[in-house]
Amino acid sequence: MTRYIRITLLGCFVLLYASCKKDVLHWQYVQQLASNTTSKLNHVRFITDSICVIGGGVHFDKAEVLRSTDGGYTWSNYSYPEAGKGMYGLGIGTDGTIYMCGTDGCVLRSSDSGATFRFRRIWDWEYYVGVSFPSPDTGLLVTTHLDEDGSITKIDSACNIISKKYFGFGLSDIYMVNAKIGYVVGYGAVLKTTDGGLNWSYLDPYGDKFTCMDVHGDELWLCGYAGSIFHSTDAGAHWAQLRNGNDLAVKKYRIWSIVFKDSYKGWASCDDGTVIYTDDGGRHWSEYDKFTNQALRSIVICPNNDVMVCGDNGALYRLTPM
Repeated sequence: MTRYIRITLLGCFVLLYASCKKDVLHWQYVQQLASNTTSKLNHVRFITDSICVIGGGVHFDKAEVLRSTDGGYTWSNYSYPEAGKGMYGLGIGTDGTIYMCGTDGCVLRSSDSGATFRFRRIWDWEYYVGVSFPSPDTGLLVTTHLDEDGSITKIDSACNIISKKYFGFGLSDIYMVNAKIGYVVGYGAVLKTTDGGLNWSYLDPYGDKFTCMDVHGDELWLCGYAGSIFHSTDAGAHWAQLRNGNDLAVKKYRIWSIVFKDSYKGWASCDDGTVIYTDDGGRHWSEYDKFTNQALRSIVICPNNDVMVCGDNGALYRLTPM
């Protein structure tokens, strides 16, 4: 009987290994870019085909902004000592203004495509991790406190607080589609507004610390730090769970960021430097060859269809798929 149990257990481990094992993909080209910093790089966004910005820094010590004007190949590094705190959220307003937010209510704002930033402070001194300005005079920002509680703060263009809503869980980021419709992701919850942030309703996904959403009109992609991935084609009314990060038979990925090129091809970046890829709409994912062990906190598709990632210790890479 003991021998039978051992054989059965061995068979189960073999099946589990086989279910987790995927073909490893290879990049055509991996280019490590000179970020000229060892700070965390938390969020990367293209402003135009040639201009790209990254927000980062050191949590309680330094605000850093990286800027490229050649499509993300070379970078200049700027420090903003008047802010002096790490920048975590990054959003582009409807008028093209760039906003970054971070520790102790610090906000950086640029109206010249990131060439210069002006410092402002939200005077509640909270830890802001996401920002969106759906209209030139009104912004919505989200906070977290040890993932235990959070808030959605509405401010005016001078960073004066208009209103504030509190929640019993931390929030990760905010995505306003227009002046009325938007989404917030957080610890175990996803929220949606249809009235510009006056009211928020809960959507179906749960069971993960949700870290990022990629919005393509009514098509939404959602990822979590435990490795879950969800997909909606009707603006969040219904969801399909494509990957259950809590399933012991599924390989564990700590996902920070997700981006899709179209309804089929997408990438996600993880806490241990892993990048995963799908070409069937997220039903199956494969790993690429690892090129770093640093946490990759943000991923974006470049105008020429390269993939760019940034993360801890100044990690910044440009990746060309096969």
